[in-house]
Amino acid sequence: MAKLEAKLGMIVDSVGQFFSGKDQLPWCDSDIIAGCEREVAEAGKQSSDELLKECLLRLSWALVHSKRPQDVQRGIAMLEESLPGTDDPVQQREKLYLLAIGHYRSGDYSRSRDLVERCLMIAPDWRQAVTLKKTIEDKITKDGVIGLGIAATAAGLIAGGIAAAVSRRR
Repeated sequence: MAKLEAKLGMIVDSVGQFFSGKDQLPWCDSDIIAGCEREVAEAGKQSSDELLKECLLRLSWALVHSKRPQDVQRGIAMLEESLPGTDDPVQQREKLYLLAIGHYRSGDYSRSRDLVERCLMIAPDWRQAVTLKKTIEDKITKDGVIGLGIAATAAGLIAGGIAAAVSRRR
């Protein structure tokens, strides 16, 4: 009986999460972004190219996790600019993952899914990327279900309007 209740609880939680639209991705506030920007400025004054790249990656992370769309777009632009010059597979994986998050936050779910799949080609068992892919697919499914509901409602209203018009003529 306890197992049945636990499974029922999981199903109810899953359905609730599906319709709530919440994801498990962290958010970042403007204070963290400002701190990362200061780090980048300080690293730019030093001669260490590696430190600057690290600071830029942290800033990109903060930007794509921001609640402000303009921050997310800035993070996407920074990552897209830096990706072609990245030879290290771990760095490529990180940047592709962050780009996928940025596009997810921007509502471009198909681009986000493409990027996370590229990321998984580099690291097939990377749990964060696998989780993000599931989150993206759940969001696409949810949007499809809502779209079908809207279409069905519209069709019902049109059919009802036609039926009312026909019944008035008689």
